[in-house]
Amino acid sequence: MKRFRFIGIIGLLFILLLAACSNQSDEASSEGKDSETVTLTWYTVGAPQPDEDKVMEKVNEYVKDKINATIDLKMIDWGDYEQKMQVITASGENYDIAFTASYLNNYTLNARKGAFLAIDDLLEEHGKELKETLDPALLEGAKIDGKLYGVPANKEVGQQAVYVFNKEMLERNNLSIDNVNSLEDLEPLLATIKENESGVTPLATSGASSLWRPFLPFDYIFNEQMPFAVRLDGNGEEVVNPYESEEMMESLKTMHEYYKKGYILKDAATSKETFPFEVDNWFVRKEGYQPYAELLWSRNAGYDVAVAPIHDPIVFNGSVTGSIQAISSTSKHPEKAMEFLNLLNTDPYLRNLMDKGIEGEHYEKLDNGKIKDLPARLDNYNISSYTLGNQFILDLYEDDPDDKWDAFKEFNASATNAPTLGFHFDTNPVRTEIASISNVMDEFAPALYTGSVDPEEYLPKANEKLKEAGIDKVMEEIQKQYDEWRAENK
Repeated sequence: MKRFRFIGIIGLLFILLLAACSNQSDEASSEGKDSETVTLTWYTVGAPQPDEDKVMEKVNEYVKDKINATIDLKMIDWGDYEQKMQVITASGENYDIAFTASYLNNYTLNARKGAFLAIDDLLEEHGKELKETLDPALLEGAKIDGKLYGVPANKEVGQQAVYVFNKEMLERNNLSIDNVNSLEDLEPLLATIKENESGVTPLATSGASSLWRPFLPFDYIFNEQMPFAVRLDGNGEEVVNPYESEEMMESLKTMHEYYKKGYILKDAATSKETFPFEVDNWFVRKEGYQPYAELLWSRNAGYDVAVAPIHDPIVFNGSVTGSIQAISSTSKHPEKAMEFLNLLNTDPYLRNLMDKGIEGEHYEKLDNGKIKDLPARLDNYNISSYTLGNQFILDLYEDDPDDKWDAFKEFNASATNAPTLGFHFDTNPVRTEIASISNVMDEFAPALYTGSVDPEEYLPKANEKLKEAGIDKVMEEIQKQYDEWRAENK
C-alpha cells in the first residue's frame, strides 16, 4: 500500500514537472514570436529606381538593428498609383503603410471609409518623438472628424503659388520679372518669347496637368477644378460656385487671348505634355512654392529658374494633407509600423539614406557637412523627397543656404489660415451628384483652363450642366455641414 502511495506521489511530481516545462516552452515560444523580425509592406508613389534594391538593403540593415523590422518598399509610378491603390484597398490586401494626400489616394475619403487606422493612440505610445517634431497646424489640419489617420510630412505648411521662369530665356531676351504680379502682367514677356524662341511653349499648360489653373481668391472645398469654394476675401461663411464669379471669367478670357496668340499649345486641352523641368521647352509655369524652391528646381532641371510670387502663403487643407503616410486598417503590425514612421521622421541617417541614397555612391559629404550629388544619384536613385517624410532633418546641398530650414519655419509662421482649414466634407449624402458634377468638370475644365475655348460661350454651358448634375443640392449639403463645423469649432 505504501509502495503504491509512493508511486502516486512520484507520478504527481512528474505531471507537475511536465506542466512547468510546457509553460516554459509556451513562454519561450511567445518570446520567440515577439523577437521575430517583422516585415512591413510600404506602398509609395514614384518611378521605381534602378538602385532601389541596393539602397533598401542598407535601409533594412539599419531598421532591423533599431526596431527589429525590415521594409518591403513597393514604388508605383505616378500615373498608376491612384488606380492601383484603389484596387489594393478594395481587395482588403494586408499591407502596412501607404502614401496618401489630398490629391492622390485620397486621404479624407480613405479615412472615412475605414481604409486607414486612426493613429492618435499609436502616436502617443510609439511616436512621441515624431509628434514633437510636427508643426501643430499639420496635426490639427489633418484630423478627420477629430481623429488623425496618418503622419503628415514636416515641410512647408502654407501654400504659395508662384510663376516659375526659365532664367536663361529671361536673360537672353533682356526680360525682367520685377513687375510681374498677375496673369495679365505676363503678356509682353510671352510675346517676346513667342517671337524669339523657336521650339518653346511660352506658357506651359496642358489638359494633363494642373499647372495653369489660375490663382483666384477662393478656398476650394475639394480642389481647384471642382465648383465649390469659400471666398478668401469675404467673411468666410458662404459656400459659392467660383465658376459663376467675375474673377473666373476674366482669368479664362485672358487665357483664351493667350491661346489665340499662340502662347499655348494648340492641342493643349487634349495634350499629355507635362512639361518636366529637365526639358527646357517651356518659358513660364505655375507651381507651389517653398523657401528656396528655385534652387531645388534649378538642380533638378540642370539650368537656372527664377520665381515671382502670386500671393502670400495660405494654409489650406490641401497643404496640410499634401504628403501623409497612413497605416492601413489591414495591417497586422500597426505598432511596428508606427515605430518605423517615428524612426524615419526623427533619425537623420535613415531619412537621408531613404532620400539621397548611399553616401559615397549616390552623393558625397563635403568638409562643411553639406552634400553634393554624384552622377549615380540622378541616374539611378532620384526619389521625390517630399513624399517620404520630415524635410527638416535632411542634409543641406552645397548650394543650399545655411538658414534653409529656419526659412521654412518662418514661412510657416507667416502663413494665414484659410476659412475651411480643418473642415472635411462628408460626401456620402450626395455621392451620386458629386460623381455627375465631376464628369461635367472633366468635360469642360481642360478646354477652359488651357484657353482653348471662348469662356463667354463655354462657361455658361458648363454652369448649366452643373445645374442639371445637381450642384444646388451639393452646395446646400456642403453649406449645412460647414455651418455645423463652424459652430463646433468657434
